[in-house]
Amino acid sequence: MPNASPPPKSRLTLYILIAMALGIITGYLINRYSPVPTRGAFSTNIKLLTTIFLRLVQMIIAPLVFSTLVVGIAKLGDLKTVGRVGGKSLLWFVTASLVSLMLGMALVNFFKPGESIHLGSTTSDAAAKELIGKTTGFSLQNFVEHVVPKSVFEAMAGNEILQLVVFSIFFGVATAALGDYGKIVIRGLDAVAHVILKMVTYVMNFAPLGVFGAISAVIATNGLEIFRFYGLYFSQFILGIVLLWIVLLTVGFIVLGRRLPILLRRISSPLLIAFSTTSSEAVFPKLTEELERFGCKDKIVAFVLPLGYSFNLDGSMMYMTFASVAIAQAYGVHLDFGTQVTMLLVLMLTSKGIAGVPRASLVVVTATLAMFKIPAEGIALILPIDHFCDMFRTGTNVLGNTLATTVVSKWENSLENN
Repeated sequence: MPNASPPPKSRLTLYILIAMALGIITGYLINRYSPVPTRGAFSTNIKLLTTIFLRLVQMIIAPLVFSTLVVGIAKLGDLKTVGRVGGKSLLWFVTASLVSLMLGMALVNFFKPGESIHLGSTTSDAAAKELIGKTTGFSLQNFVEHVVPKSVFEAMAGNEILQLVVFSIFFGVATAALGDYGKIVIRGLDAVAHVILKMVTYVMNFAPLGVFGAISAVIATNGLEIFRFYGLYFSQFILGIVLLWIVLLTVGFIVLGRRLPILLRRISSPLLIAFSTTSSEAVFPKLTEELERFGCKDKIVAFVLPLGYSFNLDGSMMYMTFASVAIAQAYGVHLDFGTQVTMLLVLMLTSKGIAGVPRASLVVVTATLAMFKIPAEGIALILPIDHFCDMFRTGTNVLGNTLATTVVSKWENSLENN
């Protein structure tokens, strides 16, 4: 996991909100005062701004997934040397990740926030049928072709994310097995991951253009119904965060007992900083200090916490399943149960190594949408409220990693009663 320095305070959110307001005004005027053919032409042309933004995002998906996943897996190979601690850490990470992903999927299928807005008009009926056909009813042959790459370069060029994950797993395991030679590769790819994650911040500077194009196009065609979608989407996501906190804190109380409130007071400051900056990297040093003060041994903290930053993104994982399926609903793309399970597993693998970068989870969602042939412009539609969602999911990531570190310390009988 790249340990980038905390991002400087940015006005990106303000610019996105301004772009959203301008898009609303422009789209409303076109919708209200222009004939239907003009609305369609305007929508088609203005969405070129969204296309530019999305292509920039898609440009960095393959190198981001490859570099972060290989580094994470290669570092995971060192777990042989730490034995018991690594196994217990992975048990927590995998279980918490699956619970988070399934919770997001259950909520989005129950509430169906995407159905509150109908964006099917952005594609033709024939195209919509094609999209639906490609995302349902996977045959065994299609599944194998989606999973096993015949060329890593072809997988990268086509953003076949699952094929890239398979190659990255083989590459990462082989790198870890090489010992000192492998460490050279890991350091090199770790540097590449830093570069790509920096590119993510640059690409996100184009987000206001993408938001303006997407919002104005949708409102010009569909009117102001998008605000009903925003209200439902955000409120239902917050409900998911509340439920996830209840699950995490319940497990934490079972293991830590009456010491849980003490732990929460210890991490209140890091939680607030992560919430306000939308970056869990910003609180890594402070969180390390507070966990050691709480009674976790420094060796446990030094191992579990950095690993958790790559493999234990509870809030982000819940959001990614919620967002991906909600966008599919908005475009009328039906995803059957088997397809959604496949999506869940893909997100479980591709979400590693991005905890410290604001909005980087959107890159993973974009890759997932592309894999399942869901219109990627849906990302631009949720961008105006993504900052507020990001605040809650980042805070949840910090809570999840805090509990992981303290619970593993407790399991190892290494938690001192300070």
